[in-house]
Amino acid sequence: MTQASTTSKVWLITGASRGFGALIARDALLRGDRVVATARNPQTVIDALGEQPNLLALKLDVTSEADAQTAARQAVARFGRIDVLVNNAGYGLLGGVEEASADEVKKQFDTNVFGLLHVTRAVLPTLRTQGSGHVINISSIGGYASHQGWGIYCATKFAVEALTEALHAELAPLGIRASVVEPGFFRTDFLNADSVVSTANRIAQYADSVGVMRTMMAGANHKQPGDPAKLATAILKLADDANPPLRLALGSDTVARIQQKNQSVDAELQQWLAVSTSTDHDDVAA
Repeated sequence: MTQASTTSKVWLITGASRGFGALIARDALLRGDRVVATARNPQTVIDALGEQPNLLALKLDVTSEADAQTAARQAVARFGRIDVLVNNAGYGLLGGVEEASADEVKKQFDTNVFGLLHVTRAVLPTLRTQGSGHVINISSIGGYASHQGWGIYCATKFAVEALTEALHAELAPLGIRASVVEPGFFRTDFLNADSVVSTANRIAQYADSVGVMRTMMAGANHKQPGDPAKLATAILKLADDANPPLRLALGSDTVARIQQKNQSVDAELQQWLAVSTSTDHDDVAA
């Protein structure tokens, strides 16, 4: 890590009525930062965090571009700037790729990808005018390594990773940072029925893959290894760092999975290297 900034910040956090979003908002407020905390129903934010002068609770359904534009304008009108955008809103779809209907896939992408884009596009003009700011996109270990039963959800998080990687390069010359956070399994309500959606269709032949994952997830709820309060602390450290990383893995399970995938990809690359390099034109120097 590099030297941290101690300047008070203005945060805009989506999905801030519970889970990671509420915890990040709470910790930012406790240290004196100002927070724009959004949810589809802003009263749920007040219920979670209480009424306080440094908190602005706003209605924001991330699938609505108009909502995103309005929230960004209201944030600047109240606090004068935006220093940290945390794109946290999202949910999971549990089911096989074939099992997922077109409507289920569309709703997943509308929230996890297009919703993130709506909010990011709404906030970036302010950050560009300031010549500063930090976009923090909450991904998942599923954004780095996909899993059976989570293919559609992981596809949305792979998209978040790609978007953030591009933003990191595009925004750096403007003095703006972009980071993607990859949490593993944390003890939140993510696996509750109102946070994770299962596909309506279930195909018996996937019992040994997707079915195993469904059983595993049912038994894992509120037994996950990650501590959400410690994740919130890590996000504040990330936001304070003068030279934040592009990717921040959170959780020992995430670190282990990333290392496992990197080793597997490298081994496969070496195994097929001759074929991979055989497709160049003959006039390309080796």
